[in-house]
Amino acid sequence: MKGRTPKTFAMLLLASALAITAGCGTTGGKSAEEKPVDTGDTTTPITFTFFGADASPNWNNMKDAVGQEITKATGVTLEAEFDVNNGGDQKIPLMAASGDYPDIIYPKGNLSKLVDAGAMLDLTDLIEEHAPNLKKIYGDQMNRLKYSNEDQKIYTIPTNMGVGNVAFDATGGFEIQQKVLKELGYPEVKTLEDYENVLRTYYEKHPTIDGQPTIPLTLNADDWKIMITVTNPAFQATGGPDDGEYYIDPETYEAKLHYKRPEEKEYFRWLNKMYNEGLLDKDTFVQKDDQYKSKIASGRVLGLIDQEWNYGEAENALKSKNNGESTYAHFSVSLNKDIVDHTFQPTGFDGYGIGITTSAKDPVRIIKFMDWLASDEGQVLRYWGVENQHYKVENGKRIVPDDVQDRKTNDNSAFTKESGVGMYNIFSARYGDGMKDSTDNYYTTNFPEQIQAGYTAAEKETLKAYGITTWKDFFPSEDKLKLKDWGAAYNMPVPSDTEYNVTFQKTQDIIRKRIPEAILAKPDQFDSVYDGLLAELDKAGAVEMEKQYTVWIKDRVSLWTGKDVK
Repeated sequence: MKGRTPKTFAMLLLASALAITAGCGTTGGKSAEEKPVDTGDTTTPITFTFFGADASPNWNNMKDAVGQEITKATGVTLEAEFDVNNGGDQKIPLMAASGDYPDIIYPKGNLSKLVDAGAMLDLTDLIEEHAPNLKKIYGDQMNRLKYSNEDQKIYTIPTNMGVGNVAFDATGGFEIQQKVLKELGYPEVKTLEDYENVLRTYYEKHPTIDGQPTIPLTLNADDWKIMITVTNPAFQATGGPDDGEYYIDPETYEAKLHYKRPEEKEYFRWLNKMYNEGLLDKDTFVQKDDQYKSKIASGRVLGLIDQEWNYGEAENALKSKNNGESTYAHFSVSLNKDIVDHTFQPTGFDGYGIGITTSAKDPVRIIKFMDWLASDEGQVLRYWGVENQHYKVENGKRIVPDDVQDRKTNDNSAFTKESGVGMYNIFSARYGDGMKDSTDNYYTTNFPEQIQAGYTAAEKETLKAYGITTWKDFFPSEDKLKLKDWGAAYNMPVPSDTEYNVTFQKTQDIIRKRIPEAILAKPDQFDSVYDGLLAELDKAGAVEMEKQYTVWIKDRVSLWTGKDVK
C-alpha cells in the first residue's frame, strides 16, 4: 500500500470488486499471466474493440478502401472509439477503476494507470512466438519496448513513431500565411522580433479580410492543447528540446520544469507584449478548439504557433481556395539569433504505443493481426493505399498519380475518409520516413520528391522565393544536434500509485491558470505574476517532484544504454 493515495486505494478496491463479480470486464477477462492459446485461425471474421486516446476525425469504421483490404487479408474488423479532446485522461482512469477494457488500447500518456490496475498483457512471448515482422522491425531496439528497469515486461509496441525515421519536412514551428509573405516580399523570419514585425505590418495594411477583423495571431488554449500552442513553444524558441513539461540537463540528466528557465520567462513576456499591443487574439484563452479551427478556416488568421496535426483539418479547407494562399509556411523562430533551435534533435526510436488488455478475447489473433500490418504488404497498404487505385508502379517505382495527389493536397479530409491512407499507422509497428523496402521503394510517401509534390501552388512559390525545397530547410539539421540518451521524456510512463502524480497535477493546474494570467497582465505587472507562478510551483512540491523525475530519467538511460548514471 505504500505510496498510494486514499483515492487510488478506493479505485483499486472498486476494480477488485468488479473483477470478482464480472470477470474483469464485460468482455470477459483473463489473468495477465495466463498463456494465450494459438487457435491457428487468421482469416475467420472477428471483431475486436479498440480505444484510442487521440482523435481520428476521418475514421470511417473500416469502410474505407484500406480498411476493407485489411479486413479481407486478416478477417479483423475494429470497433473503434477515439477520444476527441482529452487524450484519454478521463476515460482511461474510469476503465482502470471499473476493470472494463477494450480488447486493444492506445493509452498514450496513461499507460501506467492500466499497468498498475493489472489491465495490460505482457507482449514479450506473444511477439517472440507469433510476430516475426514485429521482431524484424524492432530488431536491436527491443530494450526500448520494456516498461521499466523494475518491470521489464512489454505492455505496448510503439506505433506513433516509425523505426529508423528521418524527418524530411517541418510540420510545426511558427507559421505565417503564404499571402502575407508574398505581399511583404518574403522577409527574413528568424527571431520573435522578425515574426512580430511581419504580422504587425500586414495587419496594419489589412485590418479586415473578407469583411471580418483580421487576427494577427491566435493560439489554442483549450484543455491540454494549451501545451501545444502556448507553453511548448517557450522551450522551442529558447533552444530547449521537447521533453514535455521538463527541461533535462544533457550532462547530468537533472530534470526541472522548463518554465523555470530564465529565457522562457522572456518568451512569455513577448506573448504578453503581443497581447497588450493587440496582436494576440483577445479570445485566445476562452475559445474552444472548434472556434480556433473555424477562425483558421476563414482565412483571416495571419499567424499560428502550432503543429499541423492540430490545425490541419482547418487548413485543408483553405487549400483549394486561391491556390492555397492562406495556408501556412513553417519557420524556426527563436528569442534571438544566438539560440539554436532543437526541434529536430534526434531521440532515437521512442513513442507511445498500442497494447492488448486482459479482456482480449483472442490475444494471439490480435498479435498476428498487428504482425500482418507490420509486414511489407501491410505497411505499403497503410502508407500508400491500394495499388492501381491510390498509387501505381512504373519501372519498379511506386508513384502517386497526379489526380490522386491533387485530392491528397486539396481535398485531404474527404480523401482520407474514403481511402483510409495514413489512418491505420497507430495500429502496429512500422518503419519511418527514409526507410526503404526490398524493392528499393520508400515505405512511406514522406520523402523529398513526394513531399514537394504535395505542396500547394502557393507553398511552392514561397519555398522557391526563399531558395529552399522543404520547410525543414529553415531549421537546424539533426546532424548538428546530439542524440538524447533518454529519448523523448514525454513518452516515458511513470508509476500511477505515487505522490508524484498528485503533485504533477497540482503544478499543471497552477501552470494552466498562471501562464494565461501572466500573458494577459499589464506589462508592468508581468514580472510579479510570473515570479509568483514559480514560487507557487515550488510551494506545491515541484522541487521534490523534479528530483523523483530525475531518478526515472536516469533509470531510463540506464535501461536503454547500459550506462551507470546513478
